[in-house]
Amino acid sequence: MKITGTLVNAYFVCKRKVWLFAHELSPDPDLELLEIGRLISEETYKREKKEITLEGMKIDIVRSSNGNILVGEIKKSSKELKSSIMQLVFYLYNLKKQGLDFKGEILIPKEKKKIKIELTPELEDELKKCLKEIKNLTSQ
Repeated sequence: MKITGTLVNAYFVCKRKVWLFAHELSPDPDLELLEIGRLISEETYKREKKEITLEGMKIDIVRSSNGNILVGEIKKSSKELKSSIMQLVFYLYNLKKQGLDFKGEILIPKEKKKIKIELTPELEDELKKCLKEIKNLTSQ
């Protein structure tokens, strides 16, 4: 089973969601909240390069800022910020394993927030523990 950013995000929201998503039991794609999220992503940051899909990752935005490449994750609110941060850490970690040293940014257009994220050894260790636990949860 391939671990994705969605599974990492779900892990920090609800462990049951991890198992459900991993076994392809996900919410109705027409669910109103999911539709709102898609609309926010489509209607904001129109000048940016959007939705880059790589193995296990669907990155919302990639852009250059002050000589750095920023990987951005668009969220509708800061309600579950930890899960959003760790999803972005997962992307940065996987990009690092491919030899790409990028920085990240959580973008919350409705709240006019931009939260800078860098892959630190502490965040990397936390992610590795999370990935191990996701493997355990999904194999049950």
